[in-house]
Amino acid sequence: MSDLSELLSKVDWNKNNGVVPVVVQDKEGTVLTLAYMNEEALKLTLETGYAHYFSRSKGRIRMKGEISGNLQKVLEIRIDCDDDALLLIVDPKGPACHTGNWSCFYRKLGEPERYTGGIDYSLEILKELEEIIRNRKINPLDGSYTSELFELGRSRIYRKFGEEAVEVLTADSRENLIMEVADLLYHLLVLLRYNDIDLKEIMEELRRRREKNENKKGN
Repeated sequence: MSDLSELLSKVDWNKNNGVVPVVVQDKEGTVLTLAYMNEEALKLTLETGYAHYFSRSKGRIRMKGEISGNLQKVLEIRIDCDDDALLLIVDPKGPACHTGNWSCFYRKLGEPERYTGGIDYSLEILKELEEIIRNRKINPLDGSYTSELFELGRSRIYRKFGEEAVEVLTADSRENLIMEVADLLYHLLVLLRYNDIDLKEIMEELRRRREKNENKKGN
């Protein structure tokens, strides 16, 4: 296989401010979605074998399925004749569309919207919070509670997580339980970042366990 930098250089990144459109289809030929990549997203896709896209609205790279679990394993990448668009042929682990439909192109122009059980993106806030916590560790900010926790070190971070766990157990109402669990999740992310553990590593372990259990059921 060609050197990674050589593959990346095949794409003309200059035509559209460093971003190219990506048509995604499954191995049966069904077009799943239209996405976008910058050079780093393509690099991650080539390195991991799973589709990574650049979100123009959020200005960041995301691995498809990082929240929903609907990963897209890349089988083949093709480039168009002008070197400024890509075609990904993937083995999807679930629907491509946030509506729960297999393809984003599930309706004809003029037809009404149709939901089949949308993908829950509410956990996206955890990724955003993780990024803030990571930045506060690398670039401490005066007056930041997160930066203060990292400065105080392991003992304080672990003790605070334990305190929050107790407050979850002793919450006396539904509303308080929601607030206390939110505090617990925040302090868990701080604890993980202190140990340089990414949230995705926890998700991968949960996915490994789920697949192991599914394999047991199939035997």
